[in-house]
Amino acid sequence: MFRWGVLSTARIGRDHVIPQLLDSENGVLTAIASRDEKRARAFAERFGIGRDYSSYEALLASAEVDGVYIPLPTSQHVEWAVKAADAGKHVLVEKPLALKAEEIARVIEARDRNRVLISEAFMVIHHPQWTKVRELVEAGAIGRLRHVQAAFSYYNRDQWDMRNRPELGGGGLRDIGVYPIVTARFVTGKEPVRVQARVERDPAFGTDSYASVKADFDGFELSFYISTQMAARQVMVFHGDKGFIEVETPFNSRIYGDDRVILHDATHDVSTVHRFGDIRQYRLQAEAFVRAAQGADARVFTLEESLNNQRVIDAIYRATSHDGWEPVDASANIVP
Repeated sequence: MFRWGVLSTARIGRDHVIPQLLDSENGVLTAIASRDEKRARAFAERFGIGRDYSSYEALLASAEVDGVYIPLPTSQHVEWAVKAADAGKHVLVEKPLALKAEEIARVIEARDRNRVLISEAFMVIHHPQWTKVRELVEAGAIGRLRHVQAAFSYYNRDQWDMRNRPELGGGGLRDIGVYPIVTARFVTGKEPVRVQARVERDPAFGTDSYASVKADFDGFELSFYISTQMAARQVMVFHGDKGFIEVETPFNSRIYGDDRVILHDATHDVSTVHRFGDIRQYRLQAEAFVRAAQGADARVFTLEESLNNQRVIDAIYRATSHDGWEPVDASANIVP
């Protein structure tokens, strides 16, 4: 069994990842670390974790940990992913991995230097609904793909939430804007070449609270909007000349409704519904990560994919400074 440690008691880990990690078939949670000793102890007692540490360094030094999950604030992801790799640990790190694409070079160097697995935690690629969408598009079920449309929004004005704190890497594009990009790339296997964007920033927080984005994939377009201060909504649609595919709960499985992929024909008269039951995508992510870390052939989100995704986010931020298209700088090879 793979022995997991977790750096921090962050809410994403507490409420979503850890409960499903505990149910995984090939891993056990052996250690938790927090800079608040009381919080670490309470967390360990709640989840039945055998070891709790009052520093991240102490957990990384433990011989009882094979790999770590890192749900720290975004601004700390690169630093602790590198430290964990240098301690010989495999690393599953929350998205977004970095604030800028150039930072990911350090993580790739650490991975290669220490011969460990490091993966950004995009749980969506492990949900079978996205494999089904990819199969449908590849099989020509909707004909020629022309347009992908997405929306992702929630309402959050908590001044202490890291998503509303720019110094911690907060902001809507980094938090949820990554998902339409990742899933469009996963389904099509293509990369966007240029983007347009309009972004609004909250005057109190300084973070981007709304963004409307268009990405040109040289054959089809992706358009999406995201917001951290609008009524909660998720949807994604793949539209071709012979039909379209609706993904009803594209990102947060079963939270916004049932997990369903609906294929419509060109006339909208015939629909095929693909239903997915109690899919636990965080558990599937943990199990795939462990298999890959132990040398099996398992699909994980690679650092090279992280680099490409972050290049798109960087281009979106650059595009907000002017009207018109901004190229995605895929030709600049920053990886040593």
